[in-house]
Amino acid sequence: MLYLIVFLGAGIGGALRHGANVGAARLFGYGFPLGTLFVNLAGSFAMGLLAGYFAYRTGVSQHMRLFLTTGVLGGFTTFSAFSLDTAVLIERHAYGQAAAYVLTSVIISIAAVFVGLALFRTGGHLP
Repeated sequence: MLYLIVFLGAGIGGALRHGANVGAARLFGYGFPLGTLFVNLAGSFAMGLLAGYFAYRTGVSQHMRLFLTTGVLGGFTTFSAFSLDTAVLIERHAYGQAAAYVLTSVIISIAAVFVGLALFRTGGHLP
């Protein structure tokens, strides 16, 4: 049941992300990824609102938490989860871990994209 809840939320979030990307491209063109930037900023803001709400309000079911955070926001942008994880580390005063998490996530993720691209540019198949 929990997987179904997350699955349904992720479908909604993915559709919202697609709509934001299409809308941004129509309004501003394709020169800069404004759709993705908007989605990351809006998703992170929404994650902060939800995390704050869940922290200070009792009675919110685990099903609703999963649907909204892991499902809808996870489908909309996983950057929101990354942002929340970073904020939690900073609030715990684990500044070194937060910096390592941010740098490692960003640098290695970008490097992983280039590795994936390179694998298929060199013949279109995995070694």
